Amino acid sequence: MIKKLNLPIIMFIISFACISLVSIYSASLYTSTSLGNLFLKQIVWYGIGTVVFFIIIRFKNNFFYEYAWILYYFGVLLLLLLLLIGTPINNSKCWFIIPGIGSIQPSEFVKIFLMIVWAKNIFQFRKIYSTPTLSQEFLFLIKNFVVLLIPTILTFLQPDTGAVIIYFVIFTFMMFFSGVRLRWFLFALLVLLFILGICGGIYFFNEDLFVKVFGTSIYYRIERLFMWSNGSGLQLENALASIGSSGLFGHGFNKTPIYFPESSTDFIFAVFSSNFGFIGVFVSLLLFFVFDLYIFYILKKKNNSIGKYILIGILGMLLFQQIQNIGMTIGLFPITGITLPFISYGGSSLLSYMIIIGLITNIFFEKEKKYK
Repeated sequence: MIKKLNLPIIMFIISFACISLVSIYSASLYTSTSLGNLFLKQIVWYGIGTVVFFIIIRFKNNFFYEYAWILYYFGVLLLLLLLLIGTPINNSKCWFIIPGIGSIQPSEFVKIFLMIVWAKNIFQFRKIYSTPTLSQEFLFLIKNFVVLLIPTILTFLQPDTGAVIIYFVIFTFMMFFSGVRLRWFLFALLVLLFILGICGGIYFFNEDLFVKVFGTSIYYRIERLFMWSNGSGLQLENALASIGSSGLFGHGFNKTPIYFPESSTDFIFAVFSSNFGFIGVFVSLLLFFVFDLYIFYILKKKNNSIGKYILIGILGMLLFQQIQNIGMTIGLFPITGITLPFISYGGSSLLSYMIIIGLITNIFFEKEKKYK
């Protein structure tokens, strides 16, 4: 098994773990004691994730390729059960509460199942149709959109807007690089702009009608998205103040100067930035960039394989989450609750990324095969 370890990947994960643990420990000053010791919990989840990683590289990716649809249906079933029997937390049914273990968030694993199903669909489509017609491409896109639509509806009802956005990002990246004609994306963009224009017009000019049509839940979620434009909100204001006052070297380890909510999860980057300043920010951003570049390097070595398309989905997801999370922390993007991969606290999130690391490692070593 030692021969199957990818040293650069291992070094990246160790680096991410160090940043995560240091940041979570620093954030514990402002973390509610009712949540327990998140620093120790993150260590445990990294340990569990490491065990899962070794299990995956032991059995390779063939299992995921062969049982892709079963995994997808299992993920949909979990999302459905979550709506029926899930425990509400802050008016959301996003987690199963397991006594003695903690909470499990199915949407974190559904995104992986979606990647694998889409990768298998794309591979089979490219194998069957070397030069597909417009109708064949249309049916292909519709089929994969239906695959997206079912978990999207179930996740949106929880509600978990951040996970829904990630589903769409992965879908867009993978379909764009599937080889279908560009005109489909231009058409989809026009339809999307048309729908957003109508919804936006109703929202801005007739709020009562908007609430009647879409409900109060969607109305308040949109309200939250627009809060970022004027820099309002305790989270953003205090995060900006914390980062802006950190200077070149920061306030020092475990010296986060000001309180802001979700400091261990959504706004973990603000904690790290305030502790270690511009130098810390530069090093962390460089680490993310080199990590993404390494995944791209592996992707370029693969030809038309299932693994290649999985890597496209992974890279698209990571790039989006990194840019969105850091961007919302400094007020460039709306606050969506999207966490920073490998850094933010979260058992399900971290476990899903360790699964992804296992998939990447297997893809790096696997030979080009023709999967059914």
